[in-house]
Amino acid sequence: MFFYARYPSSNTLKTYFPDVKFNRCVTSQMIKWFSNFREFFYIQMERFARQAVRDALTRDGAPRLSRETQMRVGRDTELYRILNMHYNKSNIYQVPERFIEVADVALREFYSAIWTGRDSDPCWKKGIYKIICKLDSPVPDAFRLPGCPVG
Repeated sequence: MFFYARYPSSNTLKTYFPDVKFNRCVTSQMIKWFSNFREFFYIQMERFARQAVRDALTRDGAPRLSRETQMRVGRDTELYRILNMHYNKSNIYQVPERFIEVADVALREFYSAIWTGRDSDPCWKKGIYKIICKLDSPVPDAFRLPGCPVG
């Protein structure tokens, strides 16, 4: 499900987990679960963006041209492999192209913020979070089927 919705509402969770008896505690726990998923996602984005910035500097510290436009998350990249292993351990689901696009946006946003020094502001990630939360897409109806493993 995280491939589609990084910020699911409690109503979305109730729709796609019909076998769960929701109460305040359970709803809170499921929202926390997605929060942990997001945290892992953002940690990986920052890690790869920081490495790309380091790689974009020459040994003597003189900046080369920004490689931001060359950065991508594709099915053949290490970042994709790490995310897929975390969210799709049994490799049951085909990762949707939209998720790869969202990961691309997140990676470029982190890279840009780090490259330009905006990461010195304690609240520098909030702007990125606002962008990414708007990129959620509808969860396929197949996720509502009984016995459908969580994706």
